[in-house]
Amino acid sequence: MPAFNKILIANRGEIACRVMRTALELGYRTVAVYSEADADARHVQLADEAVCIGPAQVSQSYLRIDAIIEAARRTGADAIHPGYGFLSENADFARACTDAGIVFIGPSVEAIHLMGSKRLSKIAMLEAGVPCIPGYEGAAQDDDTLASEAERIGYPLMIKASAGGGGRGMRLVQASAELLAQIRTARSEAQNAFGSGELILERAVIRPRHVEIQVFGDTHGNIVYLGERDCSVQRRHQKVVEEAPCPVMTPELRRAMGEAAVKAAASVSYVGAGTVEFLLDASGEFFFLEMNTRLQVEHPVTELISGQDLVAWQIRTATGQPLPLRQEEIRLQGHAIEVRLYAEDAAAGFLPQTGQVLRWEPELLPGVRIDHGLLEGQAVTPFYDPMLAKVIAYGETRDDARRKLVRAVERCVLLGVNGNQRFLANLLEHPQFAAGNATTAFIAEHFENDPSLQPHSASLAELAIAAALLYQASAGARAHQPGLSGWRNAGGAPWRCVLKQGEHRHAVELAVVAGGPQAQLRVSRGDEQLCLRLLASDGRWLTLELDGVRRRQAYHHEGERLWLYGERGNLELLDVTHEPAGGQNAASSGAVKAPMDGAIVDVLTSEGASVSKGQLLLVLEAMKMEHPLKAGVDGIVRRIGVSQGDQVKSRQLLVEIEASET
Repeated sequence: MPAFNKILIANRGEIACRVMRTALELGYRTVAVYSEADADARHVQLADEAVCIGPAQVSQSYLRIDAIIEAARRTGADAIHPGYGFLSENADFARACTDAGIVFIGPSVEAIHLMGSKRLSKIAMLEAGVPCIPGYEGAAQDDDTLASEAERIGYPLMIKASAGGGGRGMRLVQASAELLAQIRTARSEAQNAFGSGELILERAVIRPRHVEIQVFGDTHGNIVYLGERDCSVQRRHQKVVEEAPCPVMTPELRRAMGEAAVKAAASVSYVGAGTVEFLLDASGEFFFLEMNTRLQVEHPVTELISGQDLVAWQIRTATGQPLPLRQEEIRLQGHAIEVRLYAEDAAAGFLPQTGQVLRWEPELLPGVRIDHGLLEGQAVTPFYDPMLAKVIAYGETRDDARRKLVRAVERCVLLGVNGNQRFLANLLEHPQFAAGNATTAFIAEHFENDPSLQPHSASLAELAIAAALLYQASAGARAHQPGLSGWRNAGGAPWRCVLKQGEHRHAVELAVVAGGPQAQLRVSRGDEQLCLRLLASDGRWLTLELDGVRRRQAYHHEGERLWLYGERGNLELLDVTHEPAGGQNAASSGAVKAPMDGAIVDVLTSEGASVSKGQLLLVLEAMKMEHPLKAGVDGIVRRIGVSQGDQVKSRQLLVEIEASET
């Protein structure tokens, strides 16, 4: 029986912190690994020891097998937990651990290798009698073969990266005219993300549910399933909401899917935590998608309804202990729902966001769990996945859990970096989701016109609060007094200010109706006006009374910038009251700028070339996804400021186009 005392977690962020929590509870010492960009990260601070394994780029740090093995050797770590992502499903990494005499907390090399390939695993599942989607999973990968197989399968069909997941290298093709372009894009994205451009093709199952079964095996031949998770609400094939149990599950269907999942796991003598994913159609028929040979991002919902710690199960089975429960002893109770908090701007096509976390203050409510790896002051960089945290709620019923989760999401204060809280809260409150009717087509069919997907223009109330805070800051500075002080008496001339939100300017006037520590103010914009009273402020929270209603407002003030957090989302405002008339000229519509920090992976035009509006010019890679950058006008390319491989900053000018006169 293998024994170990110190666990190195070969990961970062929230999953590294979550594994450390259980390891500590079980009495194990922990080791963190980190890149230079993560030197001050939360997982580094929580560990007993930490080792830097390289620069920020994942290929030079978190994907370096040799550096991680060397970190284990230097610290005396005798076990490695891979978390999810990175090397968690890399058979070479598992083999390297074994060769170094280190326990790999996961399945066998053979199981990882087989299930890590969508192509090979599908062949194995067909042989094992597990229901699979019709498609092509052959070794020939040339364009002609794929095109011929696509015609045989028929449209619509899915292209999928054989080696990966998370939506990368995955494309829906509606017609043959799109096929070759989509194959090239999927192959390139798969190669960059997973080091393999191998693809499979499958018939597209329209409007299915994405249902997965949590399985667990031990070294004694026992394999059980711990219920299912519904992960149907997805965007770009990436999960947005996960819940357990599935809203349409019946005991008979759960047993059938569970037994199929156990059959899949048994076919590779599976040990440890694994997830078998299925598509469930409206008729109740289900098809094997893939098996993930690791802990899933969404494992907390299973933990909450089963009352089990799956990381503890992983550690115990890695020491050779039998599973703690038999199948008939597993009990599922209540309902749990999880959402993923991302650094992204939902109103700008879900563009990933980078920057400094100025405020992070989630509120832990009864029945709510928040798994995160965030610290105030840390930088969100373009090198890693934009997921910042997971917010999970548990209730006796689905609606109890859903209602708690809406509240918890709304109370997750995040400032400095845009988050997707407004999008998540609106989604959870949508009638279709509330009724349990969401499929993988939910967002496209029912959510495209949601206000969270449109730019949010600051309301008068938000502008009033911002103007009051900015004026207070300047008045307090003049009076050399912190807090709510320094207000002049009523009767003076109104203070006029101009607040800039993105490219939009808002002019407001603020007049003091009553001075003193709890100043009463009147704020107006054009013909609109409202009254507010400032009651207390500590530099993080403002207590105010707005038109007779008292409320608290989270904020962060730094120089001329002010960030407000509210249920409608994050708001960043710049005080440009004293900016010279005219300000800085905006870039012409012929300027192509980087929407975020990232790396240029392809340049598809040249200086002097004629381009048309909407033409693809560059491909930017950031946060593990490729982002196409297109021309905004017809014209001539006068300057290209970057080359393939260049790292660029957000808003950096990349291409200048001289617009045609027409």
